Amino acid sequence: MLNFERKGNGTEILVLLHGFMENLSIWNDMAPHLSDHFSLLKIDLPGHGQSDILADVHTMELMAEEVNAVLDHQNLEKVHLLGHSMGGYVSLAFAEKHPEKLKSLTLFFSTYLADDEDKKEQRIKSYRIIKDAFPHYARAGVPNLFNPNERDILEGKIETALETALSTNNLGALASVKGMIERTDKKHILENLEAKILILAGKHDNAVKTDIMIKNLPDRTNIKSYVLDCGHNGHWEKPGICAEIINTELLHNMPKHLVF
Repeated sequence: MLNFERKGNGTEILVLLHGFMENLSIWNDMAPHLSDHFSLLKIDLPGHGQSDILADVHTMELMAEEVNAVLDHQNLEKVHLLGHSMGGYVSLAFAEKHPEKLKSLTLFFSTYLADDEDKKEQRIKSYRIIKDAFPHYARAGVPNLFNPNERDILEGKIETALETALSTNNLGALASVKGMIERTDKKHILENLEAKILILAGKHDNAVKTDIMIKNLPDRTNIKSYVLDCGHNGHWEKPGICAEIINTELLHNMPKHLVF
């Protein structure tokens, strides 16, 4: 069983999945801004936080089934599922296998598109560096995930993100990199899922090609997207704004495709 925390008495269950080299603590800044109508279920994905490494390769499908096991353990039949970065990939895999369990799917600074060749090569290189020099990889990479125009005011957040990354088991990180290399395109999920789909993206996200992702979104009434003036880590960079969008979109309705 994956490590998880469940807090709140709201009737709407919001499941929060962190990204690569993160853990359930990343939601600490955003959680206080989320509506009391939500009950939060924060999960440590395999090989991250306090969850065990389960295999040599943590595919998105394997991790999705482990998330499903937590939902079954908690007797949850319908949830809102939100995933940051790699957590978004896991959320898409979950949506493919268990669409009937979703009230909504939120890609939080993540993408449904498959890696292009450059991104795949980048992951292969990162695997080698993580294997041989994990602390160097984290220290070099984490700051680049934040808005470069606000590095000075985000210094404390960057340090928190770096500490979180360095606390990750490097073998767990390697298993996840292998899984992400195998990741496939999931646009068909967005084309067919009946649940509400919410996209939060960053103008300065160096990990996601935001423009291409937004441009290629299916034209469906159940999909809404927001582009924020931040990098890859909205939960640290813009926690209040992100929470406001989540509260409004998942509990109410707003106009489509807005830029903040």
